[in-house]
Amino acid sequence: MALSILSNIPSLVAQNQLAITNQNLQNTLFQLSSGSKINSGADDPAGLSIANGLQANISALTQSAQNVSEGVGMLQTADGALSQVTTLLNRAVTLATEASNAGLTSAQQTALQNEFTKISNEINQIGTNTTYNSSAVFSGAALSVFLSDGSTVDANSASGPTISVNMPTLSNTSLGFGTYATATVVLTANPVANDTLKIGSDTYTFVTAGNATAANDVVIGNNVQNTLINLQAAVAGTPSDIGSTIGTGTVANPDATITWVNGGSAEVQATTPGVGNGTTTGNSVPIVLTLATPANGTIATSGTGTLGGGVAGVDLNTSSDAAAALTSIASAIATVAANRGSVGAGINQLNAALNVMNNTSQNLSASMSGIQDADVGKVVAAMSKYQVLEQTGIAALAQSNSQEQAVLKLLQ
Repeated sequence: MALSILSNIPSLVAQNQLAITNQNLQNTLFQLSSGSKINSGADDPAGLSIANGLQANISALTQSAQNVSEGVGMLQTADGALSQVTTLLNRAVTLATEASNAGLTSAQQTALQNEFTKISNEINQIGTNTTYNSSAVFSGAALSVFLSDGSTVDANSASGPTISVNMPTLSNTSLGFGTYATATVVLTANPVANDTLKIGSDTYTFVTAGNATAANDVVIGNNVQNTLINLQAAVAGTPSDIGSTIGTGTVANPDATITWVNGGSAEVQATTPGVGNGTTTGNSVPIVLTLATPANGTIATSGTGTLGGGVAGVDLNTSSDAAAALTSIASAIATVAANRGSVGAGINQLNAALNVMNNTSQNLSASMSGIQDADVGKVVAAMSKYQVLEQTGIAALAQSNSQEQAVLKLLQ
C-alpha cells in the first residue's frame, strides 16, 4: 500500500467500526434499562407488531375477566337472597302445619295468619329491594356478560362473546301466594288539623304536635314525607310511636299496610291477597281511601279511591285453608330451589369461562414475553463484548492515526 497523508483509510475503518460498536453498546444498555429487547420500531418491526396485537388481546381478556367477576357477584347476591327466601318458606311450612291443626282459637289462627302475611310481604321486599350496583337483581331479564379477546370473533371465552343467564322474578305472586292489591296516596301539601284519611275500616285524623291523644291520631310533620312516615307508623300500630307521633290506643290496621314512603307519596298494600276494587274472590274486601281536603292530596289507583284489584291467594285463616296452603308453599319452595339451581349453573358457567380466559391470557403473556422481553444473560454478555470492542476500537484508531507520522521519517 502506498504511503499517503491525505486519506488515512485505516483510521476511517477504525472510526466506522467504533461507531457500530457504540450503537450496539447503546442498544444493549437500552435493553437492560427497559427489560425489553424491542425499544423502537426499528429494533424488530415484525416482532413489535405481533407483541402489540398480543397485548391488545391480553387487555381485552383482563377486562372480560373483570366482567365475569361482576356477573358472578350479581349471581351470588341473588343466590344469597334466594337462600333467605327458602328460610322464610320453611318457617311458612311450620306455620301452615300448625294452623292446619284443629282446636286453635280464633286469636291463635289470626296470629298465625299475621306472621304468614309478614313472611309473604318480606319475600316481596327481598324481590324488590335486592340490588347489585344499583340494578335490580330479580328483574326477570337476562344477565348478559360480554367476553372478548379483542378480536372480531372471540374463540377464547368458552361459549362465545356473550354469556346470558336468565334472572328470575321474585315476589309472593310469582311464588303462587296471590296478588296483594296496592294504591298510592299522594299529598301535594301537608294536611291541616282534623283532616282525615280512611284506609279500610280505620279512619286516621291528622292533628298538630302534642294533640295526638286518641286512637288513630296522626301528628302532622314538618313536611309531607314526615307526615306520611307518621301515618305509616299509625297503620302499623308501631308501639314506639304511640304517645309521640300517633295517639294512644292505635293498633295495626287489619286491612292494609303502608309498604313505603317516598317524598309526598306512600304505597298502601292490602294485608290479604285478593283485596281490591270490591271483588268477591277469596277474602276480597274493598279498601277505600278518603281525604277530607282533596286540594292537598290525590289517590293514585287503578280505580277511583280503592286499591287495585287482586286475585285470591294463600292464607291460613282456617285449618282447611292452611292445609291447602301447604301445597302452594311446597310448590314455592320447589320454584325457589329451581331458581337457585339456575343461578348456580350460571355461576359455574361464568367461572368456567373465567378459567379459560385466565389460561389464555397466561399463554398469550408467555408468547409476548418470548418476543418482547430481553434475555438479561445474553444482553449482559453482549454488553461485555461491545465494551471490549469499544476499547480495542479506540486503541486501533489511535494506532491508525500514528501511522501517518511515519512519513515524517522520510523527510529527515
